[in-house]
Amino acid sequence: MALLDWVVITLFALALIGIIVWVMRQKQNNAADYFLGGKDATWIAIGASIFASNIGSEHLIGLAGSGASSGMAMAHWEIQGWMILILGWVFVPFYSRSMVYTMPEFLERRFNPQSRTILATISLISYVLTKVAVTVYAGGLVFQQVFGIDKLWGIDFFWIAAVGLVLITALYTIFGGMKSVLYTSVLQTPILLLGSLIILVLGLKELGGWEEMMRICSSAKVNEYGDTMVNLIRDNNDAQYPWLGALIGSAVIGFWYWCTDQFIVQRVLSGKNEKEARRGTIFGAYLKLLPVFLFLIPGMIAFALHQKLGSFLPMLPSGLPNSDAAFPTLVAKLLPAGIKGLIVCGILAALMSSLASLFNSSAALFTIDFYQRFKPKTDPKRLVKIGQAATVVIVILGILWIPVMRSIGDVLYLYLQDVQSVLAPGIAAAFLLGIVWKRASAQGGMWALLTGMIIGLTRLGAKIYYSNLGVEAGASENPSIFQQIFYDENWLFFCGWMLLLCLAVGFVVSMCTKAPDVSKIQGLVFGTSTPEQRLATRHSWNAWDILNSIIILGITVAFYIYFW
Repeated sequence: MALLDWVVITLFALALIGIIVWVMRQKQNNAADYFLGGKDATWIAIGASIFASNIGSEHLIGLAGSGASSGMAMAHWEIQGWMILILGWVFVPFYSRSMVYTMPEFLERRFNPQSRTILATISLISYVLTKVAVTVYAGGLVFQQVFGIDKLWGIDFFWIAAVGLVLITALYTIFGGMKSVLYTSVLQTPILLLGSLIILVLGLKELGGWEEMMRICSSAKVNEYGDTMVNLIRDNNDAQYPWLGALIGSAVIGFWYWCTDQFIVQRVLSGKNEKEARRGTIFGAYLKLLPVFLFLIPGMIAFALHQKLGSFLPMLPSGLPNSDAAFPTLVAKLLPAGIKGLIVCGILAALMSSLASLFNSSAALFTIDFYQRFKPKTDPKRLVKIGQAATVVIVILGILWIPVMRSIGDVLYLYLQDVQSVLAPGIAAAFLLGIVWKRASAQGGMWALLTGMIIGLTRLGAKIYYSNLGVEAGASENPSIFQQIFYDENWLFFCGWMLLLCLAVGFVVSMCTKAPDVSKIQGLVFGTSTPEQRLATRHSWNAWDILNSIIILGITVAFYIYFW
């Protein structure tokens, strides 16, 4: 790192501090101010926050690493601007009318308190043990590689980077709340976009251009069916990414993440009105088209450079190239002084924004879905204090989990997509039934949620059990029915079957139990909105919103055709 790099990083830090100080001087007297930024966010802040919150360690390490190891396969999950449009056009009206702070709170409004408790508990556990811990763990690894420092003051630099990242982010999240998350994202998003774009351009220049990358990657076979690294649609017998399973599984996981997860939806709930919230999702959908080009393709460039030069990526003890080091290696080897500092700012921006969103969302879940329910008469200012205290606890838990993450990081990282694929179906089924079908009863929604959780945990347990025994999925001669269903079945197809089963359970239980009171669910389900509510929704969009949505869909279709 040259002096100019440190100057750039210092300027970024000063700009960030300026925004945080400004936010902290704003009054935050109640939960709406702290958790939803006062519900006055504009579409630019919402869209930028959606994008910046989504871009975390799974992109800087995971997505680029996936590009370097398997090519275009993971693009199914990243070219999902169309799913954010579903959030804006279909779900925003119902979420806005419900006047809730959290997604579990919405399920209570639609179903019952038990559904709220189940979703809040699962969300909190998954945030602390997966999202927070993985982001911090990966952040420490990235900075250790980019700075090229093993020890500082006799301490492993991994710990200095990881704990420092957590503490800095926690400070501005605790004192600034949702407003600090939103407005720091406005600074961080353009820096992240510019920095990653520079990596893409310089990487292609070093390699010899787009055609050279396509030539090298199209000659790299990924299975015995003739598919290469550039194929997005792969043979349906492919062990990891069969085309039908990839389309179904990515849609189910995408629906859960973009349309029902507190982590993302909280950004939309902070909009000043339905119009700003929807336009924020359209802006976010445009930005979501970029990660494939900013992170996945640079991973493919790193692979191509390794093939062309003979050695570019660092090697693992096994003798294979370390794919997960693709992005930080590009930063370390290709960038000149000053630009490297800008990229480091971009990486900082991604990790801090993702962590800040996680901290704030977790604090909101605890404060609103647990504390306020048992102490409903709590003073609004005290709720803000409770939210700040909850953030501190979540930060401590995240730091305590880092040693475990570091010892089993490789194993847990392999399981992360599996974790999402088994968490998503039950939650997705409950929200689909709750919003699309007004006959869905409280018990139906609750049992759809529970069914998904029970089956999902069984699948995860089976995977850990058989993996530790050294059993390879699909390789046993006489597997039990349990093993065939819960271990051998491809994870993407399993995700699709889980969704169908959860929907079926919700449907059957709803038909066997009492229908919900229409007055209780008015405005929360299709077919129950008042004429005034429908008119308000109609006035919240115009032809430009439709045109931009069509453009996003067109770009998505063109992408699938090009990389077919």
